Amino acid sequence: MTKVPSGEVSARFQGEVVQKFPNVSVIDLDLVLKLLDELLSKIGFVIQFMAGFSMVTGWIVLISSVLTSKNQRIKESILLRTMGASRKQILAINAIEYFFLGAFAAGAGLILAISGSWALAKFTFDAAFMPPLVPTLLLFGSIVLLVVITGVLSTRSILNQPPLKILRTEG
Repeated sequence: MTKVPSGEVSARFQGEVVQKFPNVSVIDLDLVLKLLDELLSKIGFVIQFMAGFSMVTGWIVLISSVLTSKNQRIKESILLRTMGASRKQILAINAIEYFFLGAFAAGAGLILAISGSWALAKFTFDAAFMPPLVPTLLLFGSIVLLVVITGVLSTRSILNQPPLKILRTEG
């Protein structure tokens, strides 16, 4: 094994070795490493694409879940407004509910992802696993924020109308 400064020098060296020792096989590890790096880059891209696709799918499921439960939110809001709750109070109640929904969903997802990554690192690659703390916390916070924003935006239209008008259209 040897290391040469350039591909040109490597080609000359390989030619000389093959001429002097015809029964010796010369393998250019630089070429093998480049091929392996290219292959791993493609695999990494596929994994990142699937992760992004999963996140978009999860967001679509979240939106459909929020829209499905909108009827229940309407009834709750009417009841709370009839009992004297202000717009701010109802908005705060919904925001807190969506905060906990997002926190539980993000927590469950991150626990599963980190557990799977740990198992893969330990049992497949025999490597130590140390999850990156800052990106994990940023991901947790952004998921919670996305859920709260989606939920609050879906309930805003309910709060802008008087309860009697909503009861007439729903009833």
